[in-house]
Amino acid sequence: MKGLQPFGKILLLRRNYAIGGCIRNQEPILKNLSVLRYLYLQIPNPDRMKRSITILQLLLVSLFQASGQADTLTYIRRTVMIPMRDGVKLNTVIYSPAKVQAPLPILFSRTPYGVNDLPSPNRWEYIADMAKEGYHFVFQDIRGRYKSEGAFEMQRFTRDKKNPKAIDESTDTYDAIEWLLKNIVSNNGKVGMYGISYSGWTTMMSTIDPHPALKAVSEQATPSDMWMGDDFHHNGAFRLSYGFEYAYMEEATKEDAHFSFDQYDTYEWYLQLGPLSNVNEKYFHGKIPTWNDFAKHPDYDEFWKKQSMPYRLGAPTVPNLHVAGYWDQEDYYGPLKAYEALETKDTRNQNFIVIGPWNHGGWGRSKGDRLGNIKFDVPTGEQFRKQIQAPWFAYHLLCLF
Repeated sequence: MKGLQPFGKILLLRRNYAIGGCIRNQEPILKNLSVLRYLYLQIPNPDRMKRSITILQLLLVSLFQASGQADTLTYIRRTVMIPMRDGVKLNTVIYSPAKVQAPLPILFSRTPYGVNDLPSPNRWEYIADMAKEGYHFVFQDIRGRYKSEGAFEMQRFTRDKKNPKAIDESTDTYDAIEWLLKNIVSNNGKVGMYGISYSGWTTMMSTIDPHPALKAVSEQATPSDMWMGDDFHHNGAFRLSYGFEYAYMEEATKEDAHFSFDQYDTYEWYLQLGPLSNVNEKYFHGKIPTWNDFAKHPDYDEFWKKQSMPYRLGAPTVPNLHVAGYWDQEDYYGPLKAYEALETKDTRNQNFIVIGPWNHGGWGRSKGDRLGNIKFDVPTGEQFRKQIQAPWFAYHLLCLF
């Protein structure tokens, strides 16, 4: 990947602030921020320079500094069922600031892992820095999972666009955004999407035929090719325990379920399993679709190619901040491959990537100042959330163009 390219200048302002030509003077939205530091993203070279950004390089630059005041925003929660174009309704949790003094953007995340127990945004470390600025936060159970209606399909294939009745994760996202814009009071008409792992993948799907209101996304640890390098296979080598247990967890019931092993030592259990045909014969009985796909497609065939990210993607449609962890055992391959696929067609300078010293999703939790017994000199997780993630969405969603 290309190294960090020279930026223009840092603008240090109070109340009025500028980001690459974006000027605001709406103190109520960001009233708990006394000083804002952003990078001016104007590149002096007339040729389009790309920024492949690593977290350690970005630590040298102060993009964003919060005032350090206590969080003063209180969020009110409501739960709704949002109808899709085919009549299926998806369970959705909406958090909005109790006192909205100006129209706010929407930050949206879609997951198969359940949204009803998620904490208030200002109490969730992953997004607390953005919550201090003031957004409408929306979390949705994807089709067929938890409280949502319909049938779940692991990494649902992209629809046949010739069929007007066909649906996929892109259409579900589009329909949800359309409903949110009409039903969330005091929104500014701008939406951002983000998420880690499967939610990173649904974020990528949102960029296929995106809703016009979708102005920026940040896919984080998305899988891109489940045979070549993500999750279930690494260069075709099948990860047996992971594939078995994850497929069961997501498809045995509508909610996450853990397979009941009859002995403590699961390594020994897998050794005693015998041929993989015993999985369906003794345990799954053909009822776990993803496991059936493993059995039907042991080699890299059209199934895996059509499921992969490069097959689905065209040119970038919205600004995208990809995020990857060097020590992500599940999905380090994914965000790099997604970035690479979009980079070759990025004519509008919308494709960016951050890579840091994290395991799977490690940037979204804790200080990030260590990995096991390895200690770093800096709190890389905190700095990603404060100095990269929060400014990324503030630039694209809170600005007036």
